[in-house]
Amino acid sequence: MKAIISSEYGGPDTLQFNEIEKPKPLDNQVLVKIHAASMNYGNMLLLKGYPLLARLVFGVRKPKFTIPGGDMSGTVEAVGKNITQFQPGDEVFGDLSGSGWGAFAEYAAVPEEAIVRKPHNLSFEEAAAVPMAAVTALQAIRNKGKLKPGQKVLVHGATGGVGLFAVQIAKALGAEVTAVVSTRNVDLVQTVGADHTIDYTKEDFAEQEQNYDLILGVNGSRSISTYKRKLNNGGIYVNVGGGNSQLFQTLLLGPLLFIGGNKKASLFLQRANQKDLEFLRELIEEGKVKAIIDKTFQLSEAPEAYRYFEEEHIQGKVVLLV
Repeated sequence: MKAIISSEYGGPDTLQFNEIEKPKPLDNQVLVKIHAASMNYGNMLLLKGYPLLARLVFGVRKPKFTIPGGDMSGTVEAVGKNITQFQPGDEVFGDLSGSGWGAFAEYAAVPEEAIVRKPHNLSFEEAAAVPMAAVTALQAIRNKGKLKPGQKVLVHGATGGVGLFAVQIAKALGAEVTAVVSTRNVDLVQTVGADHTIDYTKEDFAEQEQNYDLILGVNGSRSISTYKRKLNNGGIYVNVGGGNSQLFQTLLLGPLLFIGGNKKASLFLQRANQKDLEFLRELIEEGKVKAIIDKTFQLSEAPEAYRYFEEEHIQGKVVLLV
């Protein structure tokens, strides 16, 4: 089979498009013929090995997961004898980041808990855009943010993969959602359900009177003290992404800044979860959540996809067609 191989840390030029042996499923694995896969921030960590803390997970000197790619969709080709949830011909999608990665290939042998049946109303390309970003948004909002219907949510950085899903999921869970975006993205976030938009090139959410019950720093670029000031009493700030400054502020300053009050700050790391993906499949089939694709590339064009993902201001997801 054809696959993208990452044998050393570096930039997109280190990736190779090679032919390797097709995997055979073990007794507890499903062999999936992959039709599409998508890019996520984790792919950049796995490619570059930076920040250096990432190497504790991905390999100190070189990547221990040589085929990158977490999100994928495809068709079950074969199953091991212990598999009970799937059979050949099933259309599936899933996140392989918790089971060795490997989505940037024509086939992958995966544990059955890494996949669920594909939503009937999504194409393979759209389905591949969902898992990691949408589960990240769901877990940040529901698990860390403790969202309740009727609460006010601010999504800071609302037009990347996670941000667009966050707007939709928060709406589906009954929130009143404000999205902070640039001018070119105002219409986009409105089409996916944002109740209010703030164009950061024209106005500053920190200077407005409105406060929020939950703030998601998806691409947060403001200080943690600013986010705290914009929370209602009992409110929660969840750091989902942003620069190293926001990461270290949340880790180091958060416990001190939020001590003694009824506001909270939390750093969030997504974990692949089959039940969460099943929940999202239901929301998608009910028409409450949809995938937004910015651009597609062929699998052989993976280096170009990485460059585009890193250098452009993405509206939604970047997808590789296999």
